[in-house]
Amino acid sequence: MRFFDFEKSVKDIEYYEILDNLMERWEYEVVEFKEAKSNFDTDKIGRYFSAISNEANLRQQQYGWLIFGVSEENKVKHIVGTAYKKGDRSLLEKFKYEIARNTTNGMTFYDIIEIFPVVKGKEYRVLMFKIPAAATGIPTDWKTNYYERSGESLVPLKQYKIDAIRSQERKDWSKQILEKATIEHLDKTAIALARERYKEKMNQEHITEEVDAMNDEQFLSKVKLMIDGKITHAGMLLLGNSDYDYLFQSAPSIMWRLYGANGIDKDYEIFKIPFINVVDKVFAKVRNLTYRYMPNQLTLFPIETEQYNSWLIRELLNNCIAHTNYQLGGRIYVNEFEDKIKFTNPGDFIPQRIENVLEVSYNPPFYRNQLLAESMVAFHMIDTATLGIRRAYNIQKAKYFPMPDYDVASGTQVEVTVYGKILNDNYMHILYDHPELDLHTVFLLDRVQKGLPMQKEDVDKLRSLKLVEGRITSLYLSASAAKSISDGAGYIKNKGFDDKYYKDLIVEYLKQYEKAKKSEIRELLWDKLPDVLSDKQKENKIRNLLYSLKQKKIIETDSTNQQKSNWVLRK
Repeated sequence: MRFFDFEKSVKDIEYYEILDNLMERWEYEVVEFKEAKSNFDTDKIGRYFSAISNEANLRQQQYGWLIFGVSEENKVKHIVGTAYKKGDRSLLEKFKYEIARNTTNGMTFYDIIEIFPVVKGKEYRVLMFKIPAAATGIPTDWKTNYYERSGESLVPLKQYKIDAIRSQERKDWSKQILEKATIEHLDKTAIALARERYKEKMNQEHITEEVDAMNDEQFLSKVKLMIDGKITHAGMLLLGNSDYDYLFQSAPSIMWRLYGANGIDKDYEIFKIPFINVVDKVFAKVRNLTYRYMPNQLTLFPIETEQYNSWLIRELLNNCIAHTNYQLGGRIYVNEFEDKIKFTNPGDFIPQRIENVLEVSYNPPFYRNQLLAESMVAFHMIDTATLGIRRAYNIQKAKYFPMPDYDVASGTQVEVTVYGKILNDNYMHILYDHPELDLHTVFLLDRVQKGLPMQKEDVDKLRSLKLVEGRITSLYLSASAAKSISDGAGYIKNKGFDDKYYKDLIVEYLKQYEKAKKSEIRELLWDKLPDVLSDKQKENKIRNLLYSLKQKKIIETDSTNQQKSNWVLRK
């Protein structure tokens, strides 16, 4: 049965087919249809989120659906359309963030799909909320309460269902035995490297002696990459010989691709196991160019830095290796552009939201590949307890660069974007002038510079620090970035600096260029003087600074002809 005209509903055809199938046959527990013609209670949506998520888990489904714009009369469904949060896509993105604030581990919709089916020549708007199943062993709550479906009603989740979810066994793929794999299928060079990395990580003389006395099988058993003489998935992934990667159900691989300014592929390479040393090979392909920028309007010379911190790139790629869902197949991608690098790996993002990881006290509910992660820590490949992600953010913060972007909306892959350039000068100036800002505040500033949706309380926090201006729907970073946060002092551009600062600028300029006319000194200082000064007052200020330096016998003119003379450093 067709509920709408497919020929006239060609965009995003996949979701039109899903909607058609859901309307024809569905399980009440994992799909809910609502008219929601103009508005709908957020708290009730949250309860539906909890109920459908839990029911999807119990029915071994990956996700469920909440559909707005479909009515039901006498068990017959009709498309009626919805105006819920219509007109601005950012409202829907912001709503995902709002839901995440009140659910287990910050869970939110995989996606909110907006489609426009045509029925009898008339176009309607339908919203499809894709709800992830509760994580294995962890029921999904809404404001600390668990819900389920009872027919078409929402009721508290029964205790036996809570117990059923909590008792679920999470199998560690990386610890399972890879059938037919033996120690002969491993790479000898990779095993030797693992030994050296392990001794380096442990850094204890008695452990070094113990490892040196072991044969390869004993060492691999010690680090649990072999169990009862058999090779685990983790052992083959890290140390396997690429000639035997067919032993995996789907051979793991990493693909590096280089894109030009026009978006066309310029180069690529595919890397196979062993993964213990693959990161260095991939990193060698990355063009890590020198980037120059002025972190503050009041500095004279630019900072030079590599576009990408080498530790950060290695950590993010190793995180892809550690957290990939290898049962999904697919490969890890490293896509390099002129000003950014994107890392993509199969699997959902276990913390659900990056904000959770940035909390100092955050602990992950579980590791997807526990043995693999532990082995990579032991071999000095990744950091522990999600500290690596926080450190990656702090590295970008220290460079005044944009924060990494985590796109986890699909629910089937994680995409991390690292920027190799400045996006917004005001953002850079704020970070330079206020190194005391905590990571969460910088994260919020980064959302503003990228035009991402914000919660009112987060905007209020930034306003209280006088870091943003404009309405909540059109925020921008304050141009008065140098305003003091801690003591309420006036803007630097209004209060100015002491004379020593300006004199140092003049001296540094003369050291660099050896001489300067008064007009050049004027150009150097003019925009750095307080805005409250008139043009005449600025002229007098510059003249007095030069006179003071001359009186102290630091500078002098190279000619008595004032029209032709230059200021120079006194020998």
